[in-house]
Formats: sequence, structure tokens, C-alpha cells
Amino acid sequence: MPGSCHDVTCLRQSSLWKRMHSQQQHLLFDRGQYLLGDSGYTSGERLVAAFRNAGGDKDKTDFNTCIAHVRIANEHCIGILKSRWHSLKEVRTQLKNRAENQYLVRWVRCCILQHNFLNRRRDDWTEADGPIEVEVESEVQIPDPPTPPLDERAMIASGRRRRLEVQSECLAYMRNGNGH
Repeated sequence: MPGSCHDVTCLRQSSLWKRMHSQQQHLLFDRGQYLLGDSGYTSGERLVAAFRNAGGDKDKTDFNTCIAHVRIANEHCIGILKSRWHSLKEVRTQLKNRAENQYLVRWVRCCILQHNFLNRRRDDWTEADGPIEVEVESEVQIPDPPTPPLDERAMIASGRRRRLEVQSECLAYMRNGNGH
């Protein structure tokens, strides 16, 4: 998708979205796991979004703050990844077709996999140190599931229930002195 597309549009067009709403969701999520989204997203069973308008409601405001802290931690992780892999700081290619997009996705995945591998070894190597050699097994291909018919109202209702569950857990954790 072009960079001008909204994140929600990109998600809804992705194979991730299809898998999140299919019988294959167990391949992505363990019981109780979900994605966090900002208020631009609609909550669902596997995606919990911040409230669009907290309207002075302390619980909603605290929940949105909790989500914001997680997002900041995520941004820090991306910054650390980019500090090791300078090639990720600025992608210097225009994506003209699907093949170029797939190449870029593979490049980013390789950087992430090697980053995680080096972290497990507690190795402080960076891309500037020169090439490293890593044997890679063949990639397992998981076919895209057929797009299921989505009952939009049921999905929204389920998402609201899920967000309230997560909100309750988050607020209880925060109010028991565990911070954000």
C-alpha cells in the first residue's frame, strides 16, 4: 500500500487482518493475546483500541494513558532496531510493484530476525561492523485464508466487550501500584 494510505486501510487489506478473522487466528495469537491500536482503529476480539473520546471519564483516560505508554515502549524498540540496522532508517527505494514490496518486507524481517538472534546472544554487533553470516532455513509459507464474511455489528460489539475486559485488567494493574 502507498505511504499515503491510512493504517486502518492497510490493516484491513492485509493477510494479517484475514488471519485475525479466520480459523487460523490461533497461529497468530495465544489465548488472551491481542494487538493494541490507537483510537483510529475499531476494537475487535484480537485488536483493542484506545477510546476515541474519553470525555472526562477517568477510567477511559487512564486506559488511553496505559496504551500510550505501551506505544512509547514500542517506539523505543523500533529505535533500537534502527540503531543497529542503519539501512532501516531510511528506505531508499520506491515500491513500484508487488515484487519490490515483498523484497522490502523480507529485508525488514531479516533485520528483525537477526536483531533478535544477536540480542539472545547478547551481541552488540551493528550493521556498520560489516557482514555477518547466518544460515536461514527455507521460509514456511502459510497460505492466505479465504476472506470470511464479517458481521460488522457483531465484530464491533465483540470488540467493545474485549476492550472493556482489557481496560479492567489494565486499570486493576495500574491501581495496585504497578505503574503503567
